[in-house]
Amino acid sequence: MSFFSKQFIDVIQWTETGDGVLVWRFPMEDQEIQNGGRLTVRDSQLAVFVNEGQIADVFAPGLYTLSTNTLPLLTNLLNWDKAFKSPFKSDVYFFSSRLRVDQKWGTATPITIRDKEFGAVRIRAYGIYAYQIANPKVFYQKLSGSRGVYQVSDLEGQLRNTIVGRMTDAFANASVSFLDMAASQAQMGQTMMTTLKPVFEGLGLALDSFVVENISLPEELQKMLDQRIGMNMLGDMNRYTQFQVAQSMPIAAANEGGGSAAGIGAGLGAGMVMAQQMMNAMQPPGATQPPPPGPQAPQGPAAPSTAGAAGATKFCLNCGKPIPKAARFCSECGGAQQ
Repeated sequence: MSFFSKQFIDVIQWTETGDGVLVWRFPMEDQEIQNGGRLTVRDSQLAVFVNEGQIADVFAPGLYTLSTNTLPLLTNLLNWDKAFKSPFKSDVYFFSSRLRVDQKWGTATPITIRDKEFGAVRIRAYGIYAYQIANPKVFYQKLSGSRGVYQVSDLEGQLRNTIVGRMTDAFANASVSFLDMAASQAQMGQTMMTTLKPVFEGLGLALDSFVVENISLPEELQKMLDQRIGMNMLGDMNRYTQFQVAQSMPIAAANEGGGSAAGIGAGLGAGMVMAQQMMNAMQPPGATQPPPPGPQAPQGPAAPSTAGAAGATKFCLNCGKPIPKAARFCSECGGAQQ
């Protein structure tokens, strides 16, 4: 009698021992379910009875006494009388319907999308998503089948490749340029949710959340974008060049003349020439450059010529008074001249 008692199952239940199991088949080898036996389906679980490869009944969380009342479809398949008393054999599958969070997705290689500002551009992206089993019948028919155990790892490759495959269309239809994507990652996540939900439902799954954590360019394209951003930050190149020249003038003057009046003048002159050359280089072909600021020589026939006077005199190195150019000593202070 002890031998025969082991062949009848009174309690059918599943206590999950691991985190990665989606489907588990109750061991039924050489055993039959006792009429009036108990089925326990815990929260975050679903149970499915399968008879000869055909799904019969699906049970939500709860405690059930197995009879013709609780197994209407199975009773109909087996053509039992309304009050069957003999044991019966059927495969029982438990499905874990709890939320599977922190599932990773990402682009193994850059994908090409059409950007409204840059044209065709290659991007990388990654993030997380969460899902759960919502329809065990569809999941059994399309994915798990008669396997004794079906794990999360058996499904993650399929889901990840499906997500990446749908990203191109989703990003293109979002009408958001790459520069705005960083500020619109929440919107991109919602766009992907809308696109992927029907795909998940077709597998018996419910997509609970989808998060885009980062969108970036490949390294070589990112360097080019950084250069463009840097140029835009400079703004007016002429004004930037003038500012740089003005900053370098004191250094140039100190290095050129050692702090003397002649050295400062030479440094200023060199700075103005350098500034003029740099600004001319920034001008487009055919554009005219306005004259540099500073005192202008009088115009007209009445303007006296100072070339002769400037060529005949020089200034004393000590007192600064004008003296003849050929003089070796200053007539005012007596200082020696070069």
